[in-house]
Amino acid sequence: MAVFTEISREEAHAFVARLSVGDMTSLRGIQAGIENSNFFVDTLDRGTTRHWVLTIFERLTFEQLPFYLELMRHLALRGIPVPMPQSDATGAILHALKGKPAALVDRLPGGHQLAPDADHCAQVGAMLARMHLAGRDFERHQPNLRGLSWWIETIPLVQPHVSQAQRTLLRDELSFQQALAASPAYAALPRGPIHADLFRDNVMFEPGDTGHERLCGFFDFYFAGVDAFLFDIAVCLNDWCIDLATGALVEDRAQAFVAAYGVVRPLDGNEQRLLPALMRGAALRFWVSRLWDFHLPREAALLKPHDPTHFERVLVARIAAPWHPGAS
Repeated sequence: MAVFTEISREEAHAFVARLSVGDMTSLRGIQAGIENSNFFVDTLDRGTTRHWVLTIFERLTFEQLPFYLELMRHLALRGIPVPMPQSDATGAILHALKGKPAALVDRLPGGHQLAPDADHCAQVGAMLARMHLAGRDFERHQPNLRGLSWWIETIPLVQPHVSQAQRTLLRDELSFQQALAASPAYAALPRGPIHADLFRDNVMFEPGDTGHERLCGFFDFYFAGVDAFLFDIAVCLNDWCIDLATGALVEDRAQAFVAAYGVVRPLDGNEQRLLPALMRGAALRFWVSRLWDFHLPREAALLKPHDPTHFERVLVARIAAPWHPGAS
């Protein structure tokens, strides 16, 4: 959520006024993230301060964006705690600002939990399963735009910037994932809309009645797409359930996550068998994207690319120590 397109208070005020959410009282650019231009916006509506996130989309197009925004609305209307896009007088939730696609969504309460325990992971697992079930009747279809086709296209672009050993690892893992994607077992995986980027900083928690934090929302759906539900689980396990310094899996957190997910949507035997391979694929996906952002960056007013070596370590760890649900 860096700022690539800067806007003035006057431009933001005019944009917000079209959506009937009150008078804008503050505007602040958001530094975290690297895909879109994002701003915190506050408004005063009939004496009540309301909090929003204004996004200007830098890569996604007017043609692609209805999938993401309508998915968020679909999930919100089914009780999943996600941001609701705000409509104008015509009912449209996709808008334009400075010639680019834009949207205003409500800002979720709470804060990030960057040092999760098993209970946090269980809550994320259960809510992710609820989200997958809630999205099964979503009528729009768009593939995961950072899936295998993107890896095949992008790896040659980043290979000149890495060592020979890293090039070999990228090549070998891509070959492994291509063979997996061509297999009947992979084709049989249950599919539907997935978040595809549900890291610790895309989930919000707030204090609960029992003294432990309570999950209160998922956000940043702009990498979502239709893919295997298992890939979403793999992405989460590789972030929520690892030691960040080494990439090693923290098994009590992983077991808690998968067990809580399975209470809501049980994994079939094929999913349990393929989970280690998809955890490798999820690690490759984010290693490649971080290499791309680090070595081929775009200009932005606020931009801090993530360290690509983190997901290289995660991939190496997933290859060295495959993990199955229920394994000790």
